[in-house]
Amino acid sequence: MQPLTDQLLHCTLPDLPLPAALHPRWLAEGVLELRPEHARRAVVVSAGIHGNETAPVELLLALVAAIGAGTLCPATDLLLVFGNLPAMRANRRYLHHDMNRLFGGRHRTAPRSHEATRAAELEAVTAAFFEHTTAPAGERWHLDMHTAIRGSLYPQFALVPFHAHAYSPAFFDLLAAAELDAVVQHTQVGGTFSHFVSEQFQAQSVTLELGKARPFGQNDLPQFAPTGRAIRALITGAPLPERQKPPVHHFTVAESIIKTSEQFTLNLPNEAENFTCLPPGYEIAAQPDRRWVVSDTARHILFPNAGVATGLRAGMLLAPGAPRLSLSE
Repeated sequence: MQPLTDQLLHCTLPDLPLPAALHPRWLAEGVLELRPEHARRAVVVSAGIHGNETAPVELLLALVAAIGAGTLCPATDLLLVFGNLPAMRANRRYLHHDMNRLFGGRHRTAPRSHEATRAAELEAVTAAFFEHTTAPAGERWHLDMHTAIRGSLYPQFALVPFHAHAYSPAFFDLLAAAELDAVVQHTQVGGTFSHFVSEQFQAQSVTLELGKARPFGQNDLPQFAPTGRAIRALITGAPLPERQKPPVHHFTVAESIIKTSEQFTLNLPNEAENFTCLPPGYEIAAQPDRRWVVSDTARHILFPNAGVATGLRAGMLLAPGAPRLSLSE
């Protein structure tokens, strides 16, 4: 794995030999397209949209290595995306702007930066990929792999973007087979890569949070093996592995905490973990124009971060809730 990581960080990954039968093409730096004959499914797998979230990058590198070695033979049209390469090389979340807030055209109104340019490029290559696939809408998938800034009571979880089109039961079967601990359903549009792919291409798109962000070489890679096996089953058409954990916990975003003032305060200790359950009536956050108080139902906090720029989300309050295949109902 280390030689491939070195190749990625030194811009030489496109030199990797790949089977000619897959018609490999590098559509942009760090964006690899593979098209086997007679594919009936189209899958995008992305990692490194945040450059310091390295375990998903290593997981994606393992997929590329297995394909190059001939031990993994995709049966699907496949787009493998290494997102923010300069940030990976600098071991930073991003260089100028959070790229995962710039999709869906938001890069056009953002200040000029590497992240804005790269978000536009990833939108274009993803559109080209789906434009040339024969896979029907119900067989278009996207798995955007991340790791979280802080620890979590549910270490591995999925964030399903708001969607008006149907998500299939097979999609939730995949999340269960990946041994995820929880699934969170968004209820508003967003600027993430997964939301863009879901909305624009009617794909079964999801953000996967696979643990805590660590530098290259410091990840406990065996803990990501179930996700790797589930992804391999998806792209080869093999049966999904059987889940070994208790059932998945399901949540719905009840409210987003948007920071609009430099006087914003978040009333949580730094060590508070994602999915911490808070008491009803607790003032979780405040700024001059409003306060956020925990309700009887939406008691779990996700992604609390007082340090975000004004205008961005500083956390989400979650309520327990079963998944819905379509939020347009």
